[in-house]
Amino acid sequence: MTEELESERTQREPERVIAAASELGFRPNDLAQSLHRGQTLTVGLISTDAFGRFTIPIMEGIEECLSDSRMAVLMCNATDDPAREARHVEQLMGKRVDGVIVTARRADKRQKLSIPAHVPVVYVFSQTDDEDACCLVPDDEGGARLATRHLLSLGRTRIAHVTGPERFEAVRLRRDGYLKTLAKAGLTAPEGYYLPGVWSEGWGREAVAELFNRRLPPPDAVFCGSDQIARGVADALRESGIAVPDAVSLVGFDNWEIIAGATRPPLSSVDMNLVELGREGGRRMLDLIAGKKRSGVERLPCTLVVRQSCGRNPYRRSPPAAEATWPRSEAV
Repeated sequence: MTEELESERTQREPERVIAAASELGFRPNDLAQSLHRGQTLTVGLISTDAFGRFTIPIMEGIEECLSDSRMAVLMCNATDDPAREARHVEQLMGKRVDGVIVTARRADKRQKLSIPAHVPVVYVFSQTDDEDACCLVPDDEGGARLATRHLLSLGRTRIAHVTGPERFEAVRLRRDGYLKTLAKAGLTAPEGYYLPGVWSEGWGREAVAELFNRRLPPPDAVFCGSDQIARGVADALRESGIAVPDAVSLVGFDNWEIIAGATRPPLSSVDMNLVELGREGGRRMLDLIAGKKRSGVERLPCTLVVRQSCGRNPYRRSPPAAEATWPRSEAV
């Protein structure tokens, strides 16, 4: 009988300990636990996007993915300042983070992050020349193909492309997607139909003056390299009495909803799926922490979100699909 009572008391001992700890407000020591398991369950996120236009949705996806593994994200804003970035790296290393994710306001190549080799690093919406680095970026060329193919499907054959500065890789890739899709359809862009410039509504208005105030046949569609540019194009066309989408179909890039929804008519746009890009970045980080090798540049598919600025093909009875996707690109 004594042995049975002792056994019952032993079995109930953990319950009493837990109850007492709860009453006293005891919390486990995270540092002690991290030393025991060899992980801190924290990941550093270094961004150069001071405005947050691209980083915020990417961070949302990263946190959504990592929180399922009970990992916290420590965000640092470097604002394109190498000295500030170096301080952030030093602080994150002092906190013994399990990995670092680097993101930016543009997907162009940057200098490799100066960080100990044993710490996993993932570049999201960012790249580096290091072939062993793990980089995730949107498929800009595929997104441009989506937009141009859709305009062609609407019966538009004189498609202009108004975009940003060619020093950006995204501008060059979107230009290539536009030109290749025209060529595949047996078309070429007349001289002056491709207009690189700056990322602004003002440039969109200027581009309309260049496209419609000359002897060449005016375009019946305009594909813009950003929603800001497209907003300027839409305003200038309306002020000139050129109806969108009846006379000219219009597509932007970014699917920045605050702009796309406020454009008149609402703007069709290519979505880079930044939240999913962040989720995928989180998955890559978990793989690297687990010891799986991930390297190379992977371009994730964009999506075309169709709104009223495109109109519909008058030769078809059914309207175009509300959304289209481009097949996923392989890592390079």
